[in-house]
Amino acid sequence: MDPKQDNPQDTQVGLNADATPQTSQASLSKAAATSQAGQPQAATLTPASALPQAPTQSNPPQTQTPTPNATPVPEHLTSAQSDAPAANAPAGQVGQTPNTKSVPTPVAEIQNIDLTKSPPPSAGQAVPQQVQAPQSQPQQQQPRSTGQVTTPSEEQAPPQIKLSSSEVRKQTKTIEENSASMLDFIAPASFTANPNYIQINNNFIKSIFVYSYPKFLNSNWLSPIINYDLDMDAAMHLEPMDSGTFMTTLKKQAGRLESTRQIEQEKGLVRNPELDNAIANIDQLREDLQTGQQRIFKFGLYFTIYGKKLEDLNSAIEQLVSNLGGMLVYTKQTIFQMEQGYNTTLPLGEDNLKITKNLDTNSLSTTFPFVSAELTSNKGILYGINRHNNSLILFDRFELENANEVVFAKSGAGKSYTIKLEALRSLMLGTDVVVIDPENEYQPLCEAVGGSFLEFSLNSEKRINPFDLPKAIEGETGEVVLRTAITDLKGLINLMVEKVTPEEDAILDTSIYETYALRDITADPATHSNNPPLLSDLQSVLQNTSGAESLARRLQKYTTGTFAGLFNQPTNFDLDRGFVVFSIRNLEEVLRPLGMYLILNYIWTKIRFEMRKRLLIIDEAWILMQYPDSAKYIYSLAKRARKYYLGLTVISQDVEDFLNSEQGRAILNNSSLQILLKQSPAAIDKIAEVFNLTDGEKFLLLESDVGEGLFFAGASHVAIKVVASYAEDQIITTDPRQLLEQKKTEEQNAKMEGQAITPVSGAPQEQPPVQNTNPPVSGTTQEK
Repeated sequence: MDPKQDNPQDTQVGLNADATPQTSQASLSKAAATSQAGQPQAATLTPASALPQAPTQSNPPQTQTPTPNATPVPEHLTSAQSDAPAANAPAGQVGQTPNTKSVPTPVAEIQNIDLTKSPPPSAGQAVPQQVQAPQSQPQQQQPRSTGQVTTPSEEQAPPQIKLSSSEVRKQTKTIEENSASMLDFIAPASFTANPNYIQINNNFIKSIFVYSYPKFLNSNWLSPIINYDLDMDAAMHLEPMDSGTFMTTLKKQAGRLESTRQIEQEKGLVRNPELDNAIANIDQLREDLQTGQQRIFKFGLYFTIYGKKLEDLNSAIEQLVSNLGGMLVYTKQTIFQMEQGYNTTLPLGEDNLKITKNLDTNSLSTTFPFVSAELTSNKGILYGINRHNNSLILFDRFELENANEVVFAKSGAGKSYTIKLEALRSLMLGTDVVVIDPENEYQPLCEAVGGSFLEFSLNSEKRINPFDLPKAIEGETGEVVLRTAITDLKGLINLMVEKVTPEEDAILDTSIYETYALRDITADPATHSNNPPLLSDLQSVLQNTSGAESLARRLQKYTTGTFAGLFNQPTNFDLDRGFVVFSIRNLEEVLRPLGMYLILNYIWTKIRFEMRKRLLIIDEAWILMQYPDSAKYIYSLAKRARKYYLGLTVISQDVEDFLNSEQGRAILNNSSLQILLKQSPAAIDKIAEVFNLTDGEKFLLLESDVGEGLFFAGASHVAIKVVASYAEDQIITTDPRQLLEQKKTEEQNAKMEGQAITPVSGAPQEQPPVQNTNPPVSGTTQEK
């Protein structure tokens, strides 16, 4: 009978013989076997000498039929390697080698253990049969019989393979060479290389190189190129040259030039100044190299420009070449070397073009690319992101010489958005914020933070008496307090009556003192707690004063005329802490300068008495800058704000009128913080003149998006992009589309809440029909 058919679990055995005993390897395993009677059998050790060896001559294989009572042989491995040819015996057959004598392999040389093969049976033994355990019980190792003698080598674990350090390095290098590098992950799958461009996916790419520089280079000349709004990579490759070798070259060149000059002199030619300058420059450079003040470098400058379309790419190339040519820096495209040019600008540090110029240290320093400043500190608020290096602009305006701020931008550029974001973040840090709001833009923010929204108009209930006296601060006399109040009051009256002659101004000054005296208010601080007079009291005094009749008639419309009540009533509110907004949107256009002046004066009297960290925001300040008295008042606030821990913020879109006024320039000079957002072409020249902007910065302001511009803080300035979180944006947005969407959402929410309101108790309520949620029973009908 064929053993394969009787026992399908028989294992095919392969034997390898080794002609040299010292290099042969044997395998050893321990296994448990079970006889057909079910008695546990001991695991046996089969040394390498007991294994049959492959025959040296071709001998016919002998087969042996297994007997029923044969004991299974434990599993183990055959030899792993052999220098002699291997003879494989099929299942149920054993090769015999009567002419060779096998040498046993020591146990210490056994390295590899394979539990998948069984040893071949020795002579006189039956082919082993593998007994399969029931699937319901896990296969376990059978215990060793106590009558079986074991050798100490059975209990020893196979020794570990020890590799030398050189072998470890060799295997590590092989693994690294066969592993994927970072370039394999980021590199494109393919690209198309043309003589004039490279195409990678949907991007067209061109490279250019600089081959000529002007005789003189200004510092930071490369900054406008780097800051252009182009999808571009720039690479600078530097290679230091040996000073001794270059000195030899300079010596030869100086000798040739000197010989040329002597020849021209012998011929009686006119002295050549260019030749003299060249010789002088070489002598100066040789001296600098000898003293170690200078070094010479090979400098290569390359640009790679990207475009979604070939037309856009060509347009960007023309723009870049034109701008460089305007600085006498001439370039060429890397035609037929686009691939080398592209690889040169990759962050690999390889110059595949080798198109360089020799520059000394002074000339090379003008190409320093990292010219963008950083405004990052451990204190302050986040104003935005630096557009040059994506760093955060964290700044505390109160750390500057003064905390005043000026914001210039065209309409719709995001100036109110920027200041509202600054106010919100400052409020989070405990800074009080007071706003004069001409268009109710700050009302949603005020309501969101729980502030005070005060409407100031003819129809509102809030009133401010211009005759209120401020409280005296420490070290201030009553006479100074009264004189300051009268000076501010005269500024308001000048706005009311417009033109005032010198005679009328003198009469007005005397009449105001008399008006305070009617309420027993003098320079004595004890009298300042008396009820202050009203504007109608001043009008009465003027009517009884010779030469002041005209002033009295012009004040009548503010006391008993059209605008009566707004300036002729006692103050009926106090300035709260936190966020306070004075709204003047519903104030008539002719009264806005008066209202803003009166509110500013009221705020100032409160601020100077109680010193706290505050921001005073004047939106649309150009309204006040149109009038000399109000412009002077804002200027006085800007000068005195620092003493009272106040930061004044002035916002204006009429840049030219603001800067053309004397007070406007003075306010700007007293503001350490300036923000310039997108500007119109009509105002950019004036802005560039006042702020000393470069051509690149002018271009940036003209092409900026909403919320982008320049941020000036003291002597530093950076390109800024104002960023807000989603929650902040929902509160401070001024975009009409967003506001309409928010209004629609609020109406829908209110409608849904109205439908969900429970009816009043006691009213008849209609009970909804009870629906049967259980399925109908089979054979019945369900009523609908």
